[in-house]
Amino acid sequence: MEIDGSWTFVRETPATSPDAEPALYVHGLGGSAQNWTDLAALLRPELDGQAIDLPGFGHSDAPPGGGYGQAALAARVIRWIEHSGRGPVHLFGNSLGGAITVRAAAMRPDLIRTLTLISPAMPVIQPLHPHGRMLPALMVPPIRRAIERRVRSLPADEMTTAVLDMCFADPSRVAPQRRAEAIEETVRRQQVPWAGDAYVGSLRGLAGSYLRPGNGSLWRLAARITAPTLVLWGREDRLVDARLAPRTARLIPGSRLLVLDGVGHTAQMEVPRIVARAVLAFLRENKPTATV
Repeated sequence: MEIDGSWTFVRETPATSPDAEPALYVHGLGGSAQNWTDLAALLRPELDGQAIDLPGFGHSDAPPGGGYGQAALAARVIRWIEHSGRGPVHLFGNSLGGAITVRAAAMRPDLIRTLTLISPAMPVIQPLHPHGRMLPALMVPPIRRAIERRVRSLPADEMTTAVLDMCFADPSRVAPQRRAEAIEETVRRQQVPWAGDAYVGSLRGLAGSYLRPGNGSLWRLAARITAPTLVLWGREDRLVDARLAPRTARLIPGSRLLVLDGVGHTAQMEVPRIVARAVLAFLRENKPTATV
């Protein structure tokens, strides 16, 4: 779909029930709408799903002016909900997508029916993974350019394997078809001219969110969320410390928390059936009651 002069790709998972409600899924750093394929399929009886490719990722165009900051990405999610006319939606976010959906839910509560956060990239002082610990270095242009070259030159199968090893507690859970699709996605991504900019720009935006003080802090924004919220975290998350899970759930009024043993950073991909059961129970709990 063309929005405000640039193309945004949206993957649809049509519902199997006429009473299903609209859902929007937002992927994490380096991901795409494909990250939600299995979960969206399992939720089809209740949710009419759309998964968006964030600007610069998947099949979407790079953002005008290279705007990869979290505020700009959250604005794109909000703009899509407005453009589609499907709001309020059940909004899902993983990792960077979790941080973006926290912002969207705090800024536009009228567009959000419920919020499901899967290992959201909440700000931390000492990230677990080297990718997190090198965030300040991204502000130095020579280092940034070196990382961009690396993103474009690493063989697609090696890069895909490295990403899956980081994101899954047990990489053997990756189905052969999903691995093949991920490699194909990496090959396509490396062919677009903005691949390195998108990855590094989004990482820089993440670093900026760690340093943002006061009312602009993601923690402050989380406390403003009014939508019913489910927080899901893999205890073996190597990218965002699972010890942030209780704090995140405490800050969001009335939220529910589920921490999954033996699961990593992308629970919706690693154990989609477990996540689907939790989401369906959460949706039933928050279904509006009919009034007479």
